[in-house]
Amino acid sequence: MPVHPSTTVHVLNGPNLNLLGTREPAVYGRATLADVEDACRSTCDRHGLELVFRQTNHEGELVTLLQQAAGSLGVVLNAAAYTHTSIALADAIKAAGLNVVEVHLSNVFAREAFRHHSFISPVARGVICGLGIEGYRLAIDVLASSRAN
Repeated sequence: MPVHPSTTVHVLNGPNLNLLGTREPAVYGRATLADVEDACRSTCDRHGLELVFRQTNHEGELVTLLQQAAGSLGVVLNAAAYTHTSIALADAIKAAGLNVVEVHLSNVFAREAFRHHSFISPVARGVICGLGIEGYRLAIDVLASSRAN
């Protein structure tokens, strides 16, 4: 656990994001999860923040990671398909009192109708979608700006 949780940003990624770069590159781009982590690390470094970067394909593990982020500056969450199905993730965000920015690589509103609903959005500070990995950088910028306020 980081020494200064209030200067720590958790970037949490859900199912299938470990396949970035090879999974439907026309939708998700060619950047890999390692590229996303590098972008997040450089953005955190620029703001003097610590980074915890995780990916899991398991809903329960994602709930645990959210709970462990309690007390941090905030969470950048790409819950992937769990965005549209998981009340448990929304409950974990509320229970832990997290400052969450929901991120999606693709524009979910330009895709299938089932992707238009999010259980995360109502408990998130904001949502960034359709900007590829730039969305992660922007989300960290938002969380960093909350530290100054």
